[in-house]
Amino acid sequence: MGESTTVTPGSSFVEWGAVLAGAALAAAISFVLLTFGAAIGLSATSPWPNSGASAKVIASVAVFWAMAQQIGAFMAGGYVAGRMRSRWHETGHEADFRDGLHGGLVWAVGVVIGAALFLSAAGSVAKTGAEVAGGAAIAGASTSDPMDAVLDTMLRPTTVAQATPPSTTGPAGASPPAAATPRTRAVGGDDTRPEMSRVLASAVANGSLTAENRTYLIQLVSQRAGISQQEAERRVDQAFNAAREAADKARRAGVLTGFVTAASLVLSLGAAWWAAIRGGNHRDHSIPARFTFDERRRTHPAT
Repeated sequence: MGESTTVTPGSSFVEWGAVLAGAALAAAISFVLLTFGAAIGLSATSPWPNSGASAKVIASVAVFWAMAQQIGAFMAGGYVAGRMRSRWHETGHEADFRDGLHGGLVWAVGVVIGAALFLSAAGSVAKTGAEVAGGAAIAGASTSDPMDAVLDTMLRPTTVAQATPPSTTGPAGASPPAAATPRTRAVGGDDTRPEMSRVLASAVANGSLTAENRTYLIQLVSQRAGISQQEAERRVDQAFNAAREAADKARRAGVLTGFVTAASLVLSLGAAWWAAIRGGNHRDHSIPARFTFDERRRTHPAT
């Protein structure tokens, strides 16, 4: 029978010093590996054609590296916590559980700290974004809005000749035909772009573009671009489909990010728990730090 554990009133089997040390080490390793991965990712990209890795390859490697670095960092932190924990009088499975629990606490502390930093960073980004948006509203329309590309395509003249008045071929002083000159300022110039963007965004959110809004957009596009009603109808339909595809792409990216993050966290919990058990075993037998799945090396002190 193993020796019973004597517990002093008010004492705890959880040693927060070891847990915090492991969590700090895990955070530091994660930061270093993320920085290194970002540098490698930037070096693999290039604005020149046929140079550098493709966007899909970069995204796949980024997802793999994000998961690998997090699992490795928590594994190192769990090992440190398990090895630094003071061994009481427990043996066997009880010792394994308590060592593993310290690795799990390293994971929990790291996740809480990471979530707090993420929320803090998100708040800073939101504040900065609001300030930038306010300045952009005063200076002019922002060029970083993805909807701008959709509006540019929808309002673009079909030819260069449409964008400029044709030369006068008739009698001197005769004005060019009214239909040949695009009426780009007939409805208030660029003031209509935010309204058109809101109409498209609302239609994407609702899942359909109402007949009233579609007719209104067709009239605006026809006047702004100086094109026929049929061409304006085609552009409005294409713009709505493009906006809907962009929203669906963002949704899929969010779903994938959520699944990858959850899977990475679950795997890192298991890695931290296992590494802490290995650290405790190495502590008990004064084994140099190394990771191995060979259970034949694992023995417990005789009781």
